[in-house]
Amino acid sequence: MAVRSQEGKVKETPKEKAGKQKAAGKAKANAAKPGSGKEASLDRAPRWEPVYPGSGRLAGKVAIVTGGDSGIGRSVAALYAREGAHVAIVYLEDHVDGEETLRIIEGEGAQAMSFAGDVGKKAFCSKVVAGVVKRWGRIDVLVNNAGEQHPATDIADISEDQLRRTFQTNIFAMFFMVQAVLPHMKAGAAIINCSSVTMYEGSAALLDYSSTKGAITAFTRSRSENLVGKGVRVNAVAPGPIWTPLNPLGGADPEKIRTFGEQTPMGRPGEPNEVAPAFLFLACADSSYMSGQTLHPNGGTIVNS
Repeated sequence: MAVRSQEGKVKETPKEKAGKQKAAGKAKANAAKPGSGKEASLDRAPRWEPVYPGSGRLAGKVAIVTGGDSGIGRSVAALYAREGAHVAIVYLEDHVDGEETLRIIEGEGAQAMSFAGDVGKKAFCSKVVAGVVKRWGRIDVLVNNAGEQHPATDIADISEDQLRRTFQTNIFAMFFMVQAVLPHMKAGAAIINCSSVTMYEGSAALLDYSSTKGAITAFTRSRSENLVGKGVRVNAVAPGPIWTPLNPLGGADPEKIRTFGEQTPMGRPGEPNEVAPAFLFLACADSSYMSGQTLHPNGGTIVNS
């Protein structure tokens, strides 16, 4: 079990800061492969481990987590497994990370499945859902977490291909996954979308990414209005700067990696296992009177939601 070392923590330890500096040094070399970061290669390992013993809050449930191979997705998958759910993870191509997450899920005593492919393609999303239903016969929770970003401060530098890719992965995929799962969801099911603090604050260097996050918030609220009468709740989580492969290995400016997360009131980036509990709360009966809402694990930044 992970030590509760983040509880009440402000600022980073020297060791954590050193790991961030090493990641910044590698950022330029990895810039040619945006979106292909691997958690296993980070000098400063993200903390994904669940903190508390399970209490059966998802016992007998089946969950799909997109972007489940690393970062927030891995932490959510591990926590759901600890709470009794069978978990299917979906990821693009990082098989080393994907296999490790499967091992983590099974290590919690849960059954696991994985699907590698592009969630920006409707046919693949349908294939994932069909495979899950064939094995487990139901779907209770969908976590739309997969995302990609390509930093650019000048809108002229955003190519048509990049714009399409970012929207396909970050928002089109949510439409495709929800279209596929809805016929298999019953009253009590939950859909949880991953938004971002950039939706509320904006981001000068992530124009297309932050735009998709705004779309995700509108999608969450609209789908909630559409489904709440059927007993299916739709909510979102909007993390602040979280230490995952997305930023240090996703083409970000190395200088920004060196100070990543230090602009928050807590003066540090968050860890995936500080975000995953928000996804658990929204997936289980503890949040049965919430729909169309967004939770903000962001290090103390005040946003108007």
